[in-house]
Amino acid sequence: MNTLYGGSQRVDNPGEDQHVDLGGARPQQRAGAGVDRRPRGEHVVDQNQPLAGDGGLPGVRHPEGALDVGGALRPGKADLMGRGAHAPERVVEQIADDRMEIEPGDSILLIVEDDPHYARVIMDLARDKGFKVLVAMRGADALDLAKQFQPTAVSLDVFLPDMLGWTVLSQLKQNPLTRHIPVQIITLDEDRQHALARGAFSFVTKPTTTEGVEAALAKIKEYAQPRRKRLLVVEDNAAEQLSISELLGSDDIDIITVGTGAAALATLREQPCDCVVLDLRLPDMTGFEVLEQIRADQALSDVPVVVFTGRELSAEEDAQLHTMARSIVVKGVESPERLLDETALFLHRVTTDLPPEKQRMLERLNSSDEDLVGKTALLVDDDARNIFALSSVLERRGMYVKTATTGREAIDLIDSTPDLAIVLMDIMMPEMDGYQTIGAIREKPPLRRLPIIALTAKAMKGDREKCLEAGASDYLAKPVNTEQLLSALRMWLHR
Repeated sequence: MNTLYGGSQRVDNPGEDQHVDLGGARPQQRAGAGVDRRPRGEHVVDQNQPLAGDGGLPGVRHPEGALDVGGALRPGKADLMGRGAHAPERVVEQIADDRMEIEPGDSILLIVEDDPHYARVIMDLARDKGFKVLVAMRGADALDLAKQFQPTAVSLDVFLPDMLGWTVLSQLKQNPLTRHIPVQIITLDEDRQHALARGAFSFVTKPTTTEGVEAALAKIKEYAQPRRKRLLVVEDNAAEQLSISELLGSDDIDIITVGTGAAALATLREQPCDCVVLDLRLPDMTGFEVLEQIRADQALSDVPVVVFTGRELSAEEDAQLHTMARSIVVKGVESPERLLDETALFLHRVTTDLPPEKQRMLERLNSSDEDLVGKTALLVDDDARNIFALSSVLERRGMYVKTATTGREAIDLIDSTPDLAIVLMDIMMPEMDGYQTIGAIREKPPLRRLPIIALTAKAMKGDREKCLEAGASDYLAKPVNTEQLLSALRMWLHR
């Protein structure tokens, strides 16, 4: 058992301006690490397949899909499969939506919101704008509905009972069947870049008036209208212009190429584009200067920019670019696939409509675990079976895994592991619990941005609120679903 616990093992996220009664809506707080966030939501029965479905644990499969790994659970302790903590659960109210009345050609809005009153407000106003409406109060339900109904657009709240909206967004954008669906995410202004870089077409702070909700819905309606998309390529090398155009071109978009920063800005101001591919080396100004002017122009500031560059970036330049551009693709071995992938994401292209060879390029790229390979994760849990299950999943994706069974041991390991990429933290541990451990980690300035995913016992009321307030970056409810876990890891570890 020492190899499971020890760190030596190489396995070493109707009237104008009438106020909408949100029923005490929670303040929307930042989804980044170490910030006070207070999500709200009822606890629901989690019907996800357990982590063991990935094949990581030996044992006897029971009818409900859990695995019996043997051994008695401590009182009140829920294991990775969600067993053991038998506090009574409260099932969230179900809202009657339009799913039984949807017909081909309908405009469909999927509302992902755990506040029933607020969901009804959005639903009524969306119907007034001609949408048929689907409502999901859990992230897992939203993902299922999106695959089944292929909605025209999604309105997504960040805080949900079973996972953060960031995880829902990530999974929607990783699935070829749902990747093209425009998502408007409801979050704080400071999370704007986080939302847009992950493929949301817009973000809004939670509106508190009917006028605000109508404005958000109007933006969704306008964006979702069928039309040809325009892609602007800013590159002064004619051969590079041609190769990028051949790589990205297809019947669904128009590509405009220019060779200078001034021409790029003039083109954007004359006829707005849906996405920009920008080289940093231009004859008249730097790519940084182009980005500054785009950001300073209110009419252009929401245009997604993918920086495609062959120059070596300093740490300061890389950090600066991540605040200005949606994505950075460094020219290299996988850069054509990555450029196709990133521009398809921001143009909301239906990848299944692309030519077969381009579909294969995207399949090869997105089926890989390149964001996970070689990264070091710390698993903190006092139950050896949980450590074994999680370790098995992560090791198969090429990750190195360190393990700790107490909060103090976790803090010591973090201090001695400078290349640590992410922490998976169980909340229910004796002595120093997960809340206290996360709080102690966040007290150290160098660790305030370290991604920490809390694993919460869904039956324990208030778990999610407490772990986010303590400084967790993300949370997943038990039983942990393998795809949700991997999606969260890819999102937090993506460059």
